[in-house]
Parts: sequence; C-alpha cells; structure tokens
Amino acid sequence: MKILVTGGSGVIGTATVTELVGRGHLIRLLARGAAEAHTEWQTSVEPFAADVGEASSIHGAAEGCAAVIHVSGVVAESPPEVTFDRINVTGTTNVVREAERARVRRFIFVSSLGVEHGESAYHRSKSKAEEIVRGSSLGWTIARVGAVMGAGDETVSVLLQMVRALPVVPVIGYGGQQFQPIWHEDIGWAFAECLERDDVTGRTLSLTGPDIITVREVLDLFSTVTDRSTMRLPLPAFVARAGSALADAAGIRTPVSAATVQMLLEGSYLRDGESNDLTERLGRQPVPTRDRLVQLADALPEQTPDQGVGRLKRRRFRIDIAGSGLRACDLLDRFTTRFADLVPFEAVAEPGARSRLEPNATLTFELPARGHVQVRVEALDEHSVTIATIEGHPLAGIIRFRFDDRAGDVVRFAIDIIERPATRFDQVAMVLIGTAAQARTWKQTAENVAADAGVQSPPEVAVESWDLDDDDAEPLEEWARALIRRGRREGRSDRVAKPGGRQGRSER
Repeated sequence: MKILVTGGSGVIGTATVTELVGRGHLIRLLARGAAEAHTEWQTSVEPFAADVGEASSIHGAAEGCAAVIHVSGVVAESPPEVTFDRINVTGTTNVVREAERARVRRFIFVSSLGVEHGESAYHRSKSKAEEIVRGSSLGWTIARVGAVMGAGDETVSVLLQMVRALPVVPVIGYGGQQFQPIWHEDIGWAFAECLERDDVTGRTLSLTGPDIITVREVLDLFSTVTDRSTMRLPLPAFVARAGSALADAAGIRTPVSAATVQMLLEGSYLRDGESNDLTERLGRQPVPTRDRLVQLADALPEQTPDQGVGRLKRRRFRIDIAGSGLRACDLLDRFTTRFADLVPFEAVAEPGARSRLEPNATLTFELPARGHVQVRVEALDEHSVTIATIEGHPLAGIIRFRFDDRAGDVVRFAIDIIERPATRFDQVAMVLIGTAAQARTWKQTAENVAADAGVQSPPEVAVESWDLDDDDAEPLEEWARALIRRGRREGRSDRVAKPGGRQGRSER
C-alpha cells in the first residue's frame, strides 16, 4: 500500500514511517524538509517537499495513495508563517481536500488527547481541525494522542535536558501537573494498525500510555537516572505562562513553550470513565512509563553543526607519538577502551553509563559549570573514532579522534572538531570561557594519550583553528548530516538502553 504521511520528520512521524516501512508499505513523505528526511529510509520513502499551509504546494501529494496519515501540526506559533490557524486548521483543510481529490480510501488525523477539556489556542485549533475531518467524505479515524515520549519530543525530553544541564530547574508550582505520556513506537504501531483494520473507521480514538504521572515524578526519576540532585524553583502558573509567552513572542527558545505550559496546566490524561483505545480497542500492552523514561535517557538525538548558531569553527589538536613501540591500530584500541581515563573530565557521570567508545554507544560526561552532557559514537574504523554531540550539549558538532602511522615509529594522534555553539547563551559562554577551557581539555587529552603510550617527554601539542564561511562550511555540514543519517539507517532505533541500564516547535 502507498501511504501519504504529512509531517513525517518529527517524533511521531518518524516512528510512524519506520513502522509502516517495516510492514512493507511504500511511503510518500510530505514535509518542508522531506528531501533530507526521507534518506533515513532510503528507497521505501518518496519525498514530497511542500507546505501544508499552502494548498497549491501539496497538489498531487496524495495521487496514487490508498491512505493518508495527517501528522503535521504545531504546538507553538511563530508568526506569520507558523500559526495554529495556518498549519493546524487551514493545513488540515488543504490535506483533506487533496485526499478527497485523489479518492483516498483511508484518512487518519492526529489530534490531541486534551482537545475536549483544553481551552488553549492550540487545543481550539485541533478541535476545529477535527470537525473538518468529520465533515469530509473520507473514511476517517481521529487519533487523540497523549504527550509523546521519544528522542527530541517537546515535553519529556526537555525535562531530561533541564535536569542534566541546569543547576536549578524551574517548575510550575511544585510540579504536580498530571499527564499521561505515550512511547513514540506505540503511536507508530497504532497508526499502522488503524490502516489495516476496518473497525476504527469513523471513530475517534484516545491513544496514550498506561500511567498518569506528574512533572515532579518525572523529575525525580530523571534525577535518579542521572545522579543529579538539582534544585527546583517553584513558579506560579501565571508567571510560567507569561514568561514563556513573552519569550515565544520575542522568538527566544525557552525550555518549555507557552503552549506546553498551558497544556500541562489543563492536563493531558484520561479522565475517569474514559478508555485507552491503545489497549482496549487495538490490543497493545505498553511498557510501564517509568521504564520508558529510563530508555529515553540514552535516546536523545544528535546536534549536527548546522543546527548551531554563529560561524562554523574547525579546530585541530595533534601530537606525534614516537618511541612507544605501538602502531596506530594499537593506540586506537587503547583509546577506545580507556577513554574515560584519558579525558580530563568525568566521563562516567551517571549510574550505568558506558565508558568505552564503541559503535552507537551513548556516553555521558560531567562538564564544570554545565552539568551532564552526552555524545554518541557515530563511526569507528581502523584509524579513527567519530562522535557527535547530543541535544543539551553546549556545542552542536562532530569530534573525530584519529591515529595514523608516520615514518619510522611515529604515530600521529589528531583531534579534529567542527562545531557551532548550540544556542545564543552557549555562544556567549564560549566567548567568555568556553574556547579556552576546550583548548585545555583537548590538549590535555592528547598529552594523556602520549603518556599512556609510554612516552616520557612528548612534544608540544600543535593547535590549529579556522573560522569557516558558508561556502567552506556547507560540505562539512553535509558530511556530518550524512554520517548521522547512515548511523540511523543501520539500526540506530535499537540503540536505547534497556530498562535499568543505561524552525519552530513542531508537534510531530
């Protein structure tokens, strides 16, 4: 079956496309960044770059498709292009009309669990969109989805990043807001089931996880998982709402958007007497929420250099190691095994965290004045190991550690970095203290590698640095993106730890 999926590059969309491809379906992916996003699935996914808010741009998107899953939506506005009315309401009208024109048989619309109870502008827009779908001639199913847990989601992942990175975590009141999150893979499975069943046509389903949990309980669990006892700053609801709204209006990205604050206050969970159709109608028995929260701790996505701010920088730290009697491959093996001992910072910062550099491993560090940050091993070959920073790290970048045999018995060890600050705040911090601290860190690492090889008096570490213009930055950025895409294609979805181990805000 060929299926049109709109907004397939977000957390829900990615899980949905992955599930459908796994079941043998062909996908047409409609998104502004579809040309890049579709490469994670290669030949099973056809990109269709378009804007749902513009009817002419999506004409032909549903041609030849038997079904449409309309995921695309926003939870926060960034006028004039990204508004609830333009994307959630008008966008739904456009996709419904395109599906009707193409005589699509099945139509699944992704709504919000709190739409019946919520009074926020977001929930009102979703309510209007539901009525548009119900009034269509399509064989529709409306899926009201709870807050989604998955790498890079807009709520739970943000709470994890705050626990790791901030000395003080702001909370609304004392964090007693209840919500009922659902794991992203459960959503992907549910949508695929809906396409293949006839008993959900013309129905509105509530799809959510098994447990109601509070923000405070999530923070407590993340504090245990990360071994970080951060202070919490209670804020009155009106202060949290107003502060986030002002930041949104000014275009400043805050940990939690005004829309997310409002949804937490309204409560995104099943009330007494309401059934969870994930289990009761579709028959899925989800894993307990607390176990999924532990899995999420190692599943946040990478930050590629193009996602940062400011000019792209390239730095290199290199040292020639002579007289050790070891070859480059031997030193690389020692480095990947003893990484935690060779870097001058705490590299096993959380209980159960990994310390060896191996493919797809996620490692957690503790940086002074920053808290816990993570990197992921993207590639390991006979000469080098390459890691990428993960959401919450102060840098968006790639670091490659390389060992090369030179003339005689010399092995050259080089640390190559391409990076941008992750946020404006990090950009200022890098200017004030970060660049100097980074230089000390990697120079010390190079010296430690030489000492570990048995060299008594190693030469001075050579340091090179370049600020790159856009033309020079572009090929490096594309290389970084391709590296990460390749890792995802090779089974990155299975990399999360088992339970107990270790351009606006898009909703989907």
